[in-house]
Amino acid sequence: MSTTALSRDTAPTGARTSPETVPRLALALMAAGAAAVLAAWWHATASVVGAAGWLDGAGRITGLLAGYLAPVLLLLMARIPVLEHRVGSDRLARWHALAGRYMVFLVSAHVVTIIWGYALTDGKGVVSEGVDIIFHYPEMIKGSLGTLLLFGTGVVSARVARRKLRYETWYYLHLATYLAIALAFSHQIVNGADLSVQPEQTLWSAYYVLAALTLGWFRLWMPYVRDRRHKLRVHSVVAEGPGVYSVILKGERLEDLNARPGQFFRLQFQTRNLRWVANPYSLSAAPHPSYLRFTIKSLGDHSSAVARLRPGTKVRAEGPYGAFTEDKARSPQVLLIAAGVGITPVRALFETLPGRLTLLYRAGSDREILFRRELEDIARDRGARLVYLVGSRRRHGKTLTPRGLMNLVPDLKAHDVYLCGPEPMQQAVIAALREAGVPASHIHHESFEF
Repeated sequence: MSTTALSRDTAPTGARTSPETVPRLALALMAAGAAAVLAAWWHATASVVGAAGWLDGAGRITGLLAGYLAPVLLLLMARIPVLEHRVGSDRLARWHALAGRYMVFLVSAHVVTIIWGYALTDGKGVVSEGVDIIFHYPEMIKGSLGTLLLFGTGVVSARVARRKLRYETWYYLHLATYLAIALAFSHQIVNGADLSVQPEQTLWSAYYVLAALTLGWFRLWMPYVRDRRHKLRVHSVVAEGPGVYSVILKGERLEDLNARPGQFFRLQFQTRNLRWVANPYSLSAAPHPSYLRFTIKSLGDHSSAVARLRPGTKVRAEGPYGAFTEDKARSPQVLLIAAGVGITPVRALFETLPGRLTLLYRAGSDREILFRRELEDIARDRGARLVYLVGSRRRHGKTLTPRGLMNLVPDLKAHDVYLCGPEPMQQAVIAALREAGVPASHIHHESFEF
């Protein structure tokens, strides 16, 4: 398979909407939903009297807000194309994680204030009241199980816990969120005083049904349809470096996927051990009507098994996803910075991004440089600048600093910067770029650590 470099030397022209328009609209819509929830509480509450009344009111508000956030969590991860392409998967993942933390806090506050308020009203102890609520109120056993599952999911989703878990283990445990939300829904409808009136009850139910249908459409139905339409298969597996392999997929009518350099897919290789987990892998070459290339580093069970895939293996692909594309660029001058396997999406952008390009590629050793011949061919054909930063972090520690970057790229402030690599390296380079005067709106990166 040969690689063709495209020679486009000018930035795209024409009016564009701000890249922040859709993110701002999405946040405004979420805020409007939260305001509507508070309006529902206000509509259903005649008065608040005494300590028990205030505790009961706090419990109802936190319960409603937690219930509102549950579908938001699902919708943020529903792979809705406009959000994936215009907001970006990494930002959606961060929003999802933040909303999840708020939801755990709100559920905790809901449990404490409701039990405490009911205990004051009934003249009972808090523990006794809690036991009575769980075992004697309708749908409360389901609600309690849902709460425990939610707390468990929150624990395994914490950054410290995630670092100790394999991706596959975390993925399966995280699916408990769906069951937790399903169990809690009936509790909300039956026990929620604010949802016992109309039209609140109907609107709340419709909200949950719409979220479930949206999730099913984009996460189940659309991948199934694309699987039938494109018939992706493994064509070959090529060793690129130590523990790094390129998987070349062939299929039918791949141009209809509208995949773009810099984007990624979630791939499910249809083998016994891999079919149940969809891992994210970036395109490492510009999409072709006949094939797609992904380059994968062995980091877990799923990625390590890629080297053993056989030609003809069926592949289910969700995507394309991500906003790490040329649409972000506003300047005719572009700096690309990649480290390690982060060269994967950057390699595809280096091939296709318009403008005058400089690529800084950080690798621990010459053996770890991926796509050397391809990169050098692209640089020669496009007249682009390619700089290898090979060696230890100590050796190049001053290179990726504000002064070092400005020495390498004298007109740094005028560049758009695309960045991909390990999270600590990304954060350090972003800080250096900001200190060097590069506007935040000109720094583009995607991260999946949150």
